[in-house]
Amino acid sequence: MRTTILFGGTNKERLVSVASAQALHRALPEADLWFWDVADTVHDVSSKALLEHSRPFEDEFKPGNRGLSLEAALDKAKSEDRVLVLGLHGGRAENGELQAMCELRGIPFTGSGSASSNLAFDKVAAKRFAAYAGVAAPAGVALENLDAAFAEYGRLIAKPARDGSSYGLIFVNAKQDLVAVRNAAKTEEYLIEPFVPGVEATCGVLERPDGSVLSLPPIEIVPAEGAFDYTAKYLLKSTQEICPGRFSPEISTALMDQALRAHRALSCSGYSRTDFIVSAKGLVYLETNTLPGLTAASLYPKALKAQGIEFPDFLRDQIALAERRNRERV
Repeated sequence: MRTTILFGGTNKERLVSVASAQALHRALPEADLWFWDVADTVHDVSSKALLEHSRPFEDEFKPGNRGLSLEAALDKAKSEDRVLVLGLHGGRAENGELQAMCELRGIPFTGSGSASSNLAFDKVAAKRFAAYAGVAAPAGVALENLDAAFAEYGRLIAKPARDGSSYGLIFVNAKQDLVAVRNAAKTEEYLIEPFVPGVEATCGVLERPDGSVLSLPPIEIVPAEGAFDYTAKYLLKSTQEICPGRFSPEISTALMDQALRAHRALSCSGYSRTDFIVSAKGLVYLETNTLPGLTAASLYPKALKAQGIEFPDFLRDQIALAERRNRERV
């Protein structure tokens, strides 16, 4: 099959996607490059154009040529016997819509299928399913109870219920922040929770071609300015991502166990990454990413390296899994 890296997308995380595609292309130089533009068209891209885009986290990538509609591009992928390596994040790329379009056409693609992608992308539903597997998650706060919850807990955190983990975070530390939450909730659904102090951690899970599934070494995150948002994650050099994290053996084991539980509860495939807070009272589940960042600076590749797995080997295994799953589906 012809390997094709699909990157870009129509949502806010398309900039990160371009950086992921650069790392993917360096690991898979033989793969074709398709860019999904914000106009919902897909464009052939040259290696030179992608690799010379020097500020992917800040500047929009422009394909510079005419493309096909997304539907036409997927039809072409099917007719040309392509397997898609998804260097995409967020929005329709991660909520199951793109995956469903591929499944209906019988196109193999890396990562989780449409149903599990949709489930994991909904933070409210994902928390509920993770809890079924014994993973502790904070209780949600209803918008109408915002004032009472702030009075009870003193600090809250609000985030879009269906968006990437780097965007739209609102830390409610004062009464005026309640106004920001209410205004944000007018345009999209927000998940509101008590703020849980502690150390931020993340743990990847990897499916191997032999059918085994393992947790990768947990990562400890020390944000540059107190919040692991888009700026801290991708633009500030002072953010520390320590892998393996400086956790006790008991905490590390618990992180790996709960990440695996979440992966299975959400029926993820291929690979995933689950985020936690390590609090004084134990682990607290935040969310599961079915298409985590794969940039040169991203967390998942760091965990692979700590596990002794080379990035190109990981990708070839994921391509093999994608082809096998597609054969099983059809």
